[in-house]
Amino acid sequence: MHHSSADRTSAEDAPCDHPVAPPEIEAEVPLLEPPGWAVAQRSLFDLLDHAWRRFARDFTGADGRLKYTGPLTTRDGVDDFYEVFFNWPQLYLLGGADDLLPASEKHWEGVTRQLTELGMLQQEFERGYDWFHQGESLLLLYFLCMAAPDRWSERALRFAELYVDPAKGNYDSGHRVITRPHNGSDPDRTGLFDGDVYPWLLKEAQTYGFPLDWIPEADGGPYPLSADPRLGAQMRDRMGVGDTAVNLAAAGLVLNAWILSGEERYRDWIVGYVDAWRERTEANGGLIPDNAGPDGVVGSLLEGRWYGGHYGWSWPHGWHSVGHAACVAALAAATVTGDDDYLSMVATSLDTLIGRGKVMPHTEADSSLPSKWAVELGPDIHTPTLHLPFRHNDSGWFDYNPATPPVPVALWHHTASEADRARLERLREADGIDWRTVRPFRAKEESGHEKAWFAFLAGDDPGYPERILAAAQAQVRHRLRRIDRYRDLDVSEADIHVWQQCNPVVTEALVQLTWGGPQVMYNGGLQQARLRYHDAEARRAGLPPDVAALVTSIDPEETTVELVNLSPEAERTVIVQAGAFAEHTITAVRYTTCQDDGWIGDMYDYGHAEPVVTESEQLCGSTSLTVRLPASTRIRLALCLQLRANTPSYRTPFDTPAGRPSPGSEGETA
Repeated sequence: MHHSSADRTSAEDAPCDHPVAPPEIEAEVPLLEPPGWAVAQRSLFDLLDHAWRRFARDFTGADGRLKYTGPLTTRDGVDDFYEVFFNWPQLYLLGGADDLLPASEKHWEGVTRQLTELGMLQQEFERGYDWFHQGESLLLLYFLCMAAPDRWSERALRFAELYVDPAKGNYDSGHRVITRPHNGSDPDRTGLFDGDVYPWLLKEAQTYGFPLDWIPEADGGPYPLSADPRLGAQMRDRMGVGDTAVNLAAAGLVLNAWILSGEERYRDWIVGYVDAWRERTEANGGLIPDNAGPDGVVGSLLEGRWYGGHYGWSWPHGWHSVGHAACVAALAAATVTGDDDYLSMVATSLDTLIGRGKVMPHTEADSSLPSKWAVELGPDIHTPTLHLPFRHNDSGWFDYNPATPPVPVALWHHTASEADRARLERLREADGIDWRTVRPFRAKEESGHEKAWFAFLAGDDPGYPERILAAAQAQVRHRLRRIDRYRDLDVSEADIHVWQQCNPVVTEALVQLTWGGPQVMYNGGLQQARLRYHDAEARRAGLPPDVAALVTSIDPEETTVELVNLSPEAERTVIVQAGAFAEHTITAVRYTTCQDDGWIGDMYDYGHAEPVVTESEQLCGSTSLTVRLPASTRIRLALCLQLRANTPSYRTPFDTPAGRPSPGSEGETA
C-alpha cells in the first residue's frame, strides 16, 4: 500500500486553498451526431425527475413523512424510513431538478418527526442501534450536508459530538472503544434488545444461524428460542457491551463533521479510534477482529475469540458488514491524515479471504445472501466462479459468496495504486463470469455494477455506458410499475421495506459515468468521485440542463471526460471540479478544439466535411476549471490531477475559499 502524503503539496504551496480564478475553456468541436450515451443520459435525468415526484405523491404526506400509521415494536426500523430517500439529494448533486433539494430536506424533517413520535429517536438521532443500520440511515444526511452545508452543519456536528465528546457515554478514550454495540443518543439504551431474549424471527434464524453457538446448552434444556439463555442473558452479557468492528462506520459521521468544520478534534478522534483497530488487526495477523471488550482487549468477553462479536465475523453477515465498516473508517483516517497506510487493515483482511477463495457454481455455495445473488448472477448462477468465505466461527470459514466489488474498488479509487489495481485484475482473471456483463437489477445498496464499470475504464467495453443507462431505465420503469401496485397498501410493520423496493431513484450509472466514482459505500461512507460539476449560470451543483458527461479514464496520471451540450440553441457553462470535495488539483488540461469551420462547406454543398479536431493544452493549478459549451458542441478534457492535494471541503466554486491547509501538512489549523 503506498503512501500519498510524501508527495502532497505543503500548506504554502497548495494552489487551491487560496482564491484562484479557474481557467476558462470554450468548446469548439461541433456536435453533429449526438453520441448514444449522451442522449440516453439526459433521457434518464428526465425519467428520474418524473419518478421521484410520483413516489413523493403516492407514498408521502404533506410534511414529507412516509404514509405509515403502525407502531415500531423492536429497535429495528429507523434505517428503513431514511434509506428510501438516501440518493435523492445525490441525484440533485448530479444535476437533478432545483426543487429536489428542498424536497429531500422536507423528507428528512418529516421522517425525523415521524420516528421521534414512534419513540425511535432522541434529539433527532437514533437512540441506540448497531452501525450496520445507522450507517445506512445517515447516507441521506451526508448528501444533504454535501448539497447544503450551511443548513445542515449544526445538526451534523451535534450528531458527531455524540461520539467525540466522552461525556455522551458512547466512547471510552482510554481504551479507545465505542462502549457498546447499540449506541446513539440515549445512554440508557443498553444491551441488544428490550425483552428477555433477542426477538428472533424464524426466517432470520434459518438464514443466519445463531451467535454464541459455541456455548453448550444450559441445564434444563432443550429450550424454545424465546427462553434459551444463550439468546438472552448470555448474548446481553457477552455481545451487548464493548466494541464491535461494525462501529467503525461511526468514523463516517465524524469525517463529515471534520469536512464541515475543519476542527482538529474530529480528526484526532478518527485517528485515535482507527489506530486502535489497526493495532488489533496487526496483532491478529492482518485479519481485522470483530470485537474488543470494554477493556479494549480482543476476545475478553468471548474467551479469547477474535470472532463472535455483534454484526461480526460469525453472525449475521461477516465480511458483508465488517469489511464495509472497516473500509469507511480506513478511508476516513486516510482522508484526514493523508496516510494511505490506514487502508492496509482492510487490504490485508480482504487478501486473507481471497487466499481462502474456492471456485464453485453459486448453486453449490452455502451463501446466506441467496436473494442478492439470484438477481446479480442471473443465469450465471450455475457458472463456476471464485467464491470467498464471508463468515468464520469455531468450525472455521463458511458462507461462501462471489467476491463483491465495493471494497476493493473503493480502495483502488482512493489510492490509485498499482497494488490495488492489480488485486482487481486478479479477481477479474479468477472470475468465471465475464465482468462486462450488465444485468438490470437494483440492489438495496443501489450498487453492484462495479465490475462492468472497471472493465469499461480498462478500455475493454466501449458499449458499457449505453448498456448501464439502459439497465437504469429498466430499474426506474420497473419501480414505477411497483409504485402503481403498492401505493394504496396499508403498510404493516413487517412490510416497511416496500418503500425501498419502490424508490425509483437510481443514481449508480450517473455516478460512475459523470463523476468517475463508484456508488457510495452503503453502510455509512462518503462519496468518492474523480470529478463533480456545477452549473455556472444557476450557481448550483450538478450538470446544467442539456449537458451530458462521460468519464472514460481515471488513471493516476490522467482523468479523461467528454462533455456534450445537446441543446440546439442554448449555451451552457459547466464548472468541472476535481474530486467529490475539491480535494484534487487540476495541474494541467489537454482539450479538443476545432478552429476551422470549413467543415460546414459552401452554400450549395449537400453535405458537410469532417471537422478537423486538434488538441490544445493549458496549465491550471486550481481545483476547478470553467468550460463554456455553445449550443451543439462537445469537448474532451484530459485532466492531469494531483490527487488529494487539498483539504476536503463542501465549499463550492461560488463560495469564498477559507484557506485551510491540506491534511498531512505542518501546522494545520481549523
